[in-house]
Amino acid sequence: MKSAVQASFFTRLLHRQHHEGVVSRFHFMEEEFVEGNFLGLPQREGDVDVAIVPLAYELTTSYGTGTAQGPSACIDASAQVELYDSVLGQDLPAGLVIATVPEWEGTRPTLLGQLDELADHASAWYNGACFPLFLGGEHGILPPVIRSSISHPLVDGNLDRLTVVQIDAHADLRASLDGEPFSHACAAARTLDTGIGKLLQVGIRAYSREEAALISSDTRITTYFAKDTQHPHSGTKHWDAWLNTLRSLKGPVHLTLDLDGLDGALVPATGTPVPGGLSFWQVIETIETLFQVPEVSVIGADVNEIGCQEDTPLTQFTAAQLATKIVACHALARKEQRWTPTPHTSSHDESSTYFRAMKEPQHSVGDHA
Repeated sequence: MKSAVQASFFTRLLHRQHHEGVVSRFHFMEEEFVEGNFLGLPQREGDVDVAIVPLAYELTTSYGTGTAQGPSACIDASAQVELYDSVLGQDLPAGLVIATVPEWEGTRPTLLGQLDELADHASAWYNGACFPLFLGGEHGILPPVIRSSISHPLVDGNLDRLTVVQIDAHADLRASLDGEPFSHACAAARTLDTGIGKLLQVGIRAYSREEAALISSDTRITTYFAKDTQHPHSGTKHWDAWLNTLRSLKGPVHLTLDLDGLDGALVPATGTPVPGGLSFWQVIETIETLFQVPEVSVIGADVNEIGCQEDTPLTQFTAAQLATKIVACHALARKEQRWTPTPHTSSHDESSTYFRAMKEPQHSVGDHA
């Protein structure tokens, strides 16, 4: 009789050999690995604790393309990620019910219509008992995801209570790009428009004069520039200040992780890779620190701008590792009772026409492809 550890090893060996074209005799273990599920984990019975929500959204990319295939590439790559997390101290799912939701693709004929459609889809996971992790797709997913969180019990109709922590190379604070106010380059600006209370940014190193002015003038925005945190001599001081800013937070938080926040050498297939970014371990430290803050409840997260590489899976594998770290940190917060399910008592009726009610012209989807 094989132990559970041995079973897990043989199951993953089988999967790895399958992708490498190696014939394996361990077919009796195959049912333990579920193709198409995040980490290959079968979904256990019971209410969903963590929802992996892939969003195949790519309508406003301005440089590299392919982010619509990013969520599925990330899920495929997650099959090779270890289930054990050293901070959690055990294997995932760590007693949680982790569900991989069918991939969302927009059907409405306009950009704003698809944003409303995406918000409706995301809102189902903000019930106070579930932690949603959204996989993108371009960063344009952020405004509808944040809008949908208005129904979460800790937000309860008032997004001013919510802090958004943004890891990114770009400030994403433009009024518009190429005439489109809902471009991925405007994701943070449109998120501020939803009424959030705070926006904390780190890794920023590509931004316009307009964005620099907004960072200086809008008291809701706190930005840690890569030129400071990555400086070879004074970087440690600025990085410690970033971590201390996270430790000072209270209340509900959403984490948005644009892969180009990392140095471009780590994620070359992301839509707009930029040199001089965060190291892998700095992103890990940011995630771990945020989830460990006693008075913070991370109510959701997204990993976006996931590109696909054919010659090497580095980009999508990096995304899968970071997504796994987010899930592990949430599991630890539950385990230590720093995150507990919140009863859904809100009577707030979120509008499914929030974005379509905007005054900007509704271009056809084909205009943004």
